[in-house]
Amino acid sequence: MNIEFGWLGGALLVLLLIVFLLNAVRIFREYERGVVFTLGRFWQVKGPGLVIIIPIIQQAVRVDLRTVVLEVPTQDVISRDNVSVKVSAVVYLRVIDPQKAIIQVVDYLNATSQLAQTMLRSVLGKHMLDDMLAEREKLNTDIRQALDAQTDSWGIKVANVEIKQVDLTESMIRAIARQAEAERERRAKVIHAEGELQAAEKLFQAAKILAQEPQAIQLRYLETLTVIGADKNTTVIFPLPMDLLTPFLEKQKRAEG
Repeated sequence: MNIEFGWLGGALLVLLLIVFLLNAVRIFREYERGVVFTLGRFWQVKGPGLVIIIPIIQQAVRVDLRTVVLEVPTQDVISRDNVSVKVSAVVYLRVIDPQKAIIQVVDYLNATSQLAQTMLRSVLGKHMLDDMLAEREKLNTDIRQALDAQTDSWGIKVANVEIKQVDLTESMIRAIARQAEAERERRAKVIHAEGELQAAEKLFQAAKILAQEPQAIQLRYLETLTVIGADKNTTVIFPLPMDLLTPFLEKQKRAEG
């Protein structure tokens, strides 16, 4: 009888030892840390590797130090020029202080997500619509800095913020298309006007040069006739310039005189 009690006692002792070890031994991976509390008070951050925890007296909260990709739900944003748009973004963050991440905030991922939504509306609301469409890198930096300043007290580092998409209403898309078309027409008219101005300047310079030499005008006239006469199927009637006949008339007058 004593032998049976001894055997049962030994088995019970072994069982208790196994249970103790299962509750006492913690293995933390390279990217994990354990925030250990002793009787409810913070003791220290342990890991990676094998960590012994005293059951009942101590508790350990596991924290992942890897970068987390956090999707920011689509937000309704009113820009500085009173245009309503829908904006979605992605936040890249990681825990740099496990103690603060566990003690200072209940759920750091949810808290950061809610804060990111608020910052997205706040920062983008200070900018014009054109800035949202053309200067995303600057806006990403502004949102990241504002968000990182708030999460620093939680032991969270915001590595990057990327605006994924800016959705416009159908009426705004049509308005932007009309604006772009008007801008293209304006540029075309400006280019045409500049071409006319340059052509007028060149014609003015050419007229000044030709006016200095009357013979040059006659040569230009003959050159034009040559170009016209190259087309054999065309009949052209033109007046004969008096300048061409003037030398012959003067010569005849001298002969008669």
